[in-house]
Amino acid sequence: MPDPEIQPGQLPEPERVAKSARLIGTVIPLSLLGAILCLLLFSWLAHEVFEGETMRFDAAIRNWVHQFASPSLTCAMFAISWMGAVGLGLLLLISVIVFFAIRWNRAAVWLMLSMAGADLLIVSLKLTFHRPRPTAFFGGEPHSFSFPSGHSLASFCFYLVLAGLISSRVSSKLARVAIWIASGIMVAAIGLSRVYLGVHYPSDVIAGYLGAAVWVGTLLAADHVRARRRSAGQS
Repeated sequence: MPDPEIQPGQLPEPERVAKSARLIGTVIPLSLLGAILCLLLFSWLAHEVFEGETMRFDAAIRNWVHQFASPSLTCAMFAISWMGAVGLGLLLLISVIVFFAIRWNRAAVWLMLSMAGADLLIVSLKLTFHRPRPTAFFGGEPHSFSFPSGHSLASFCFYLVLAGLISSRVSSKLARVAIWIASGIMVAAIGLSRVYLGVHYPSDVIAGYLGAAVWVGTLLAADHVRARRRSAGQS
């Protein structure tokens, strides 16, 4: 029976499709477990960083990456890094406008909430840890603190959440796989670009990914709790 809320020609949103209680009951603990695990790893990494235990690791990775430096690769890395800041902001604006235009309202709100939390995390964590920047290999050194990498945290929250929102609304398995692979490559490339340019330690990038995973995992758990309560209220 068609949903009376869906107008002719309008794409049905996934939240209108009832999710099984078993699926919801599985996702909630898995999301929370993942968030807690990433939080523990982030806490451990932060402790190691400020005890100086990661300096050898950071220096080894920075020097290894820097040996591949070339003018063309440097230009490419600046472009990729741009996609983790200004380019990301432009894509966020375009995505939200398009989502609202095609009535993917929940997806638009989800994306805005994800990025609002990411921005708050970046500012608060940088001010909490106050880690100085390394000496940059290319370009000027940013004026903000180094730990965690804001580009890495923001790109994880944007590109992977965007992949999840779009892939859940695409029927083709091949398209879903391509979306996830492209998003994963973009997130990894942005983190690599920050190390290549020398504006972050590798441990900053890892911490950015872990911090983002904590936030996204918490959002997923909260969303599925909401779905469970809604399902219970309709039964």
